[in-house]
Formats: sequence, structure tokens, C-alpha cells
Amino acid sequence: MLHLASQSPRRHELLRQLGVAFEVVDVEVPEVRGADESPRGYVERVAREKASAGFDAVRGRDPAAVVLGADTEVVLDGRVFGKPRDGDDATAMLRALSGRTHAVVSVVCCARQGALALAASVSEVAFADIDDAAIARYVATGEPFGKAGGYAIQGRAASFIAHLSGSYSGVMGLPLFETANLLREAGLAA
Repeated sequence: MLHLASQSPRRHELLRQLGVAFEVVDVEVPEVRGADESPRGYVERVAREKASAGFDAVRGRDPAAVVLGADTEVVLDGRVFGKPRDGDDATAMLRALSGRTHAVVSVVCCARQGALALAASVSEVAFADIDDAAIARYVATGEPFGKAGGYAIQGRAASFIAHLSGSYSGVMGLPLFETANLLREAGLAA
């Protein structure tokens, strides 16, 4: 059985697009970047820890389980923009991203008995210049909360994006091309 170690509604929606049945497994993995950890290394570690924790949670009742864990972060100038703590934090993130191109690093990890496989997607997202009034209106919608970098590409923030090079689903939180390949390698149709 396939399990997704994520409570993210966006990841649930994306995984459903692949047409595979899955169950959600709840895991708690601290998302704190180490002092000497690269942004990509951090995202890979968190995805691996989520998949491993999910596998540990279900393997007793399902030894043939396949568990997906994923992490997605926005990176600008080596700085990882996680989820905003509050409105001021979301505003600061969006101001920093305004008029700039940033990377979105999305990693999916597949854990199963005796195997752990990772796949990464790195996308470049160019934001238009966003004035303070537009940022304030966006933050007031509540959409930035719970989203890396303080924005949702599939929501109102789509109007901020001048150019995307890479994976739309990866920016949303689960790169489907890479996920489908991992599932096929694990013997699951996708």
C-alpha cells in the first residue's frame, strides 16, 4: 500500500492526479536547517526523515508499505524561506522576492523495506515587482500561511509570477514527474 507522510492538502491533491490509491500517515519531523547545511541538503534531509518516519509508523501493520515524504522550500541568495510565522514575516518574504528570481527546491523520497530513493526538482520562479499595497492585500487573504516563501503558485500569487522555469507541481509541493518515476521504480503504477 502507498502512504503519504504529509498533511498538506496540496500534496494530497497532486498525488491524486497520478491516479494511485494512498493513505495518509501523520508524522512529526522538525524542519530546522542545520548551521552548515546547504539549502538542497536541508530539503533532501527533511524529505528523507518524513519518508523514514512514515515507514517506521506503518511497517508493523504493512511490511510491504511504500511511503512518500516530501519537502519544498523557496531559496533566494542561499537563504531558505520557510513558512511565514505571521503577517509581518509573510510581508518581509514577499518584499524580498519582489522583482527577483528565486529557486524552489522540491524533493520527494520513497521509503520501502530495504530501499530509500530520492528525486529532486529545482525550479526558477521570477516574480514581477509587487508594490506594498498588493503585498498587504495578498497577506490579508491568509493564503501565504503554511506555504514556503509565503505564496501559493496555484492561488492568487499566480499573478505575481512573470516566469516559471521548471515544475509547476514541484513549486506547489510535490513534483509529479519525479514522484511518478519513484513509484514505478517501487513497483507501483503511476
